[in-house]
Amino acid sequence: MPESELSATQRVAATDLAPKNETGKFVTDLDIIIVNYKTPVLLRDCLNSIFASHCNFDYRVYVVDNGSQDDSAEMVRREFENKYPNLHLIASQENGGFAFGNNLALRQVCPLFAGATLDSYNPGSGCCPQAHYVLLLNPDTVLPPDALQIMYDFMQSNPLAGAVGPKLVRANGKLDLACRRSFPTPEISFWRMTGLSKLFPKNRLFARYNLTYLDPDKLYEVDSVCGAFMLVRAEALAQVGYLDEKFFMYGEDLDWALRIKKKGWKIFYNPAATVLHLKGESSKQRPAGAIINFYHAMDVFYRKHYANQTFFLLNWLIYGGIWGKAGLTLAINYFRPKKQRRVS
Repeated sequence: MPESELSATQRVAATDLAPKNETGKFVTDLDIIIVNYKTPVLLRDCLNSIFASHCNFDYRVYVVDNGSQDDSAEMVRREFENKYPNLHLIASQENGGFAFGNNLALRQVCPLFAGATLDSYNPGSGCCPQAHYVLLLNPDTVLPPDALQIMYDFMQSNPLAGAVGPKLVRANGKLDLACRRSFPTPEISFWRMTGLSKLFPKNRLFARYNLTYLDPDKLYEVDSVCGAFMLVRAEALAQVGYLDEKFFMYGEDLDWALRIKKKGWKIFYNPAATVLHLKGESSKQRPAGAIINFYHAMDVFYRKHYANQTFFLLNWLIYGGIWGKAGLTLAINYFRPKKQRRVS
């Protein structure tokens, strides 16, 4: 039977298999992973919002400082580490990217089974989560007190949910469109890159990239949610493994979601919780680099998931389109005022 056709009983029975530590029990209910790069002020606010949360479950927080070379790591040690024994700091000497940073923590909270191997498609499949759920959380998010509990309860009540994300809003109160997405197939990406998705945001053909035709205040099953707040079930994580480090920044959440969906799990957008996402502070450190990383992620995602199914001449046309748009975006951003520059 294909994995996508597993029954609820079969999938729940899988909880008796991989995702436990060597004692046969979960160590905690939730592991929260935050990757920081040169955003100590935002990180402080994010951590304060976590520890102000109203939760009836246990959790651990892992802060990965991605070689910031500023006060970030010292701030965590000084203000949080001694105060909260469930907080753990991982100070990396290099910035290997978002997937790299998350994997530093994932390898601690989800160690590999003996004999498990890494491969390019499912890096870390055969890992053993120590918590019922793992949350990827950006340092530029601020949680309302009930957000963690709402999302935890949703996963508890929906055993077929492999991952869930909340409603994300920007500082101006507008919806962060990345919080619910379709997979960027060649067709869907074409409508976005040509601007038709912006011209016709309510059109079900053109606006699939960010699903702007859907009511932002209703629960939906979607292809992917945003890695700024992505809550993943242990059983799904044990099947798909770690994030793919070929994605430096951007795209790793889409790749993870696609791998989760291919194992038969559902992914949900749940607006019952609304989380503030200030967005883009790390990318402001290197705006041109962020643009290159964004389009590189598009290239990697396409090559990994779609290129083998596409005629080679069309592949070359798509690669040219990706990098042509990257060059155009770099050129346009060069002439924009700094505050108006954006990645895509």
